Amino acid sequence: MSENRSVTHRSQVRVRYADTDKMKIVYNGNYLIYFEIGRTELLRACGLPYVELEKAGFLLPVLEAFARYKAPAVYDDLLDIYATYTLERTPTIRIEYVIKRGDEELVSGYTSHAFVTAEGMKPVRPPKIFFDAIEHTLAKGS
Repeated sequence: MSENRSVTHRSQVRVRYADTDKMKIVYNGNYLIYFEIGRTELLRACGLPYVELEKAGFLLPVLEAFARYKAPAVYDDLLDIYATYTLERTPTIRIEYVIKRGDEELVSGYTSHAFVTAEGMKPVRPPKIFFDAIEHTLAKGS
């Protein structure tokens, strides 16, 4: 598949006081939680809530995570989380993230995932229900 076909979804989160550290900025590890919010909402927007993957017998563990910090977020900031998946028929998937406050990019990064069976944690190729959901979303032009 040579054409670049991707799905992007925007989620929002307001920084809670509990998300901040002693310096009163968002603790760096919490951006991985924001990535998870973006990822789960991306799947939901594609008509495949994570709970449906679990019901179908699949889990999606993180294999790798990367974040590049450009500017800090602070308590009560409203953040936009952009999660993008580019359709590739590979054994693993990679989701890219950009977190912004207004027009200012604060953090960018990605997570890589493998699909495994819920019973036995055996690695498997991404299931048909996953690709069907992505293809359906792409066909709608989202």
